[in-house]
Amino acid sequence: MRILELPDIQRVLVYPQIIARMRDAVTAYSRGECDMPMPMHLAIAPEHAEVHIKSSYRRGGKYFALKIAATFPGNLARGLPVGNGMILLSCAETGEPVAFLADAGHLTDVRTAAVSAMVAHELGRRDRALGILGTGIQARLQARMHAEILDLQHICLWGRNLQLAEECRADLQAALPQTEIALARSPADVARAARLVVTATASRLPLLRAADVQPGTHISAVGADSPGKQELDPDILRRASLLLVDSRRQCEKLGELQHAPCQAGRAVEIGEYCATPVAIDPAGITVADFTGLGVEDLYIAEYCYLGAL
Repeated sequence: MRILELPDIQRVLVYPQIIARMRDAVTAYSRGECDMPMPMHLAIAPEHAEVHIKSSYRRGGKYFALKIAATFPGNLARGLPVGNGMILLSCAETGEPVAFLADAGHLTDVRTAAVSAMVAHELGRRDRALGILGTGIQARLQARMHAEILDLQHICLWGRNLQLAEECRADLQAALPQTEIALARSPADVARAARLVVTATASRLPLLRAADVQPGTHISAVGADSPGKQELDPDILRRASLLLVDSRRQCEKLGELQHAPCQAGRAVEIGEYCATPVAIDPAGITVADFTGLGVEDLYIAEYCYLGAL
């Protein structure tokens, strides 16, 4: 079994290729080609931490994957990374493990940002301004990934903690020196500054209200990935002219859709949309609800393993 440490993994990551790889993953899932059980969640109550366990196998593929991704908020005070994790890639013919990807949760963060940027590309977005709610690693990666597919001139950033927001702003300015990075006072200010908005927080109460959102806005909601989490007012989902979900069954239980179950019948899986796009009202609101798919972990693990050979 090959062990790939984080530096080995980071060396093979090419963001445009990963964005394309995520399109392959979601379309394979929506075509019914993948076995992918519902995620398993562990709550580590003493640490207010959560652990997500996901897996997948694509029928006819050479490998299957098991992923563990953990979030321990208390690590911030310890001077340790808040996120951690690993992926085990095994041979689908013999069951033998072929690679242990000690990625510290990085691949989960990367594939999440990549699939969000992929959706913006598939929707034909041409935005030059991006709004981001959140100041963690996901906010940083969302900016980087969207910069791969858009000519970003302006990023408007909001976070509850001003110091963390300033640190995120400085990191993004260094990574994207040609882009203006500004801090917003509220989520509503972000929605006023941009018609392309990513929500990437661990909120359990709505941060954006329907009245905050401009016509023609697309929202990628990536923070709600377990029961009780919520970033969007359910009215936003009800008003959306197009409601995309990475997985209907997951989003109904884990995503924004859990708070607007009556909208499940008109939700379109992202993979279905990629295969058969539908016309979009340019003045309408579109929403993509992301809960994270095990097949995405499989596809990015295969990408890294083969790239490191």
